[in-house]
Amino acid sequence: MTANPVLWSLDERGVATVTLNRPEVNNAYDGALISGVLAALDDLAKKPKLRIVVLKGNGKHFQAGADLKWINGVRPQSPEANEAASRATFEAVQRLNTLPIPTVALVQGGCFGGGTGVIAACDVVIAADDALFSITEVRWGLTAAIIIPQLCDAIGVRQVRRYALTGERFGAEDARRIGLVHEVVPLANLEAAGSKVVEQLFANGPEAMAETKRLALESSFGGMAVDDAAYTRLVQLHALKRQSAEAAEGLASFTEKRPAKWGGGGKG
Repeated sequence: MTANPVLWSLDERGVATVTLNRPEVNNAYDGALISGVLAALDDLAKKPKLRIVVLKGNGKHFQAGADLKWINGVRPQSPEANEAASRATFEAVQRLNTLPIPTVALVQGGCFGGGTGVIAACDVVIAADDALFSITEVRWGLTAAIIIPQLCDAIGVRQVRRYALTGERFGAEDARRIGLVHEVVPLANLEAAGSKVVEQLFANGPEAMAETKRLALESSFGGMAVDDAAYTRLVQLHALKRQSAEAAEGLASFTEKRPAKWGGGGKG
């Protein structure tokens, strides 16, 4: 297991690279990875020359959503502990969303569940042609509550109503078509495509970009502050659903490698 679930570096130009670093589980997020993202953003906020953040995933896959073993460990804990886990996850995504500097995500391989929320919170998203996406939560009896605002901003309510309800997988070109990613390139060209966007961003005024982003967020679903009632409701719904009987069955089906036995006449 990797010692540092999130790595970051800052070059002399002010470009920070933040790398999700749990390749042994396809960068699935757990409490340590969430804390690592928040700590990296805290550290970078102290850097006066910071201009751009590039987000990457180490290994074959960008980010495989939640680590379901971690979810199963959180579920039996108190409602307060479950709400705290949901709050930290939301805050990590929302911190990316509201950073006053441009963010660029480079996506290869799988990008599932919470990973789709992470890229929806970034300003520019470039995907390799091998990238595969899914808003997977419903498959496990969970909800994508805490990333719904960012997803609605990125792909629109109509597309969220399809892909968050079906949980189906879709490729890079479909992700570009619906607006989840901006550009699709061969895997071998992913880094070069990211560098091209970084150079384009450096041609612009930092304060002008920060103000433009702030104004855009004022009209967005994901522009809510962490103390808004809507934010609190999403966090609570996310935590409560994790402790539901339906989630228990969905997660058990994953562990036991079998179809879920849903109530209400649904078929697993």
